[in-house]
Amino acid sequence: MRDHTERLLEAASGGEPVLLATVLEPGAASLEQGAKLLVEPGGGRSGTLGDPRLDDLVAERAPDAFRRHAAETVYDGPDGLSERALPEVTSVYLEVVESKPVFLVVGAGHIGRALAKLADFLDYHVAVLDDREDFADPELLPEADEVICDDFEAALDRFPINPNTAIVMVTRGHKQDELSLRRCLGRDAGYVGMIGSKRRTAAVLEHLREEGFDPDELAKVRTPIGLTIGAETPEEIAISIMAEVVMLRHGGDGSPMYHRRGPQRPPLSGGR
Repeated sequence: MRDHTERLLEAASGGEPVLLATVLEPGAASLEQGAKLLVEPGGGRSGTLGDPRLDDLVAERAPDAFRRHAAETVYDGPDGLSERALPEVTSVYLEVVESKPVFLVVGAGHIGRALAKLADFLDYHVAVLDDREDFADPELLPEADEVICDDFEAALDRFPINPNTAIVMVTRGHKQDELSLRRCLGRDAGYVGMIGSKRRTAAVLEHLREEGFDPDELAKVRTPIGLTIGAETPEEIAISIMAEVVMLRHGGDGSPMYHRRGPQRPPLSGGR
């Protein structure tokens, strides 16, 4: 347990993430409630849930859990692990333990400030970058953990980027957006988004494609940015962007959860 605690602290402090699996309810199985298993990104394991088969199922699920930064309860059903709650079966809580996600806002205008507020509310480590002193002002951005006033390209070259980093480009113009995007491509960020119209952003991507940037990397760029919710104000636009970031981080699809069973259609009359 001591080794587990040290590993979890390491992951939470910025080290490589680790998947923690814990038995919540043994169900009909003779397992110990609270038994734990750690699964590393490379597949290594430490501890056990008390059943080698269940350990294997969790390890098989680990790559997807890491990709979605999962925190979820799964159930050991007849077809393996499932999110569907089942009676009298073993339930296991899975949590990817990692450092706080980073939200990097490139551009400290109205939308950038609204994004900083919302990302802070969602418990991201918030960094805001702008090359104008009167915009990159900590007093204007009290929710930001870091406010960086520097040349966009130089600052982005220095900024640590990894799969736990979301980057949103909302600068004052397409030139600054494109220069910033160049410094973010191919660095394995979890999310890269650039604001702008379809026409403008398509032109930027085509320009970079002609210059030889990897088409697969360009295809990952979310632009135009955000979900279609009819947003108009900076705050509404920030919500649409953050909704997309959260959706992609956790493997959602953006579909509405609202559902009502419609009226039964009457049988067709006539026919054969």
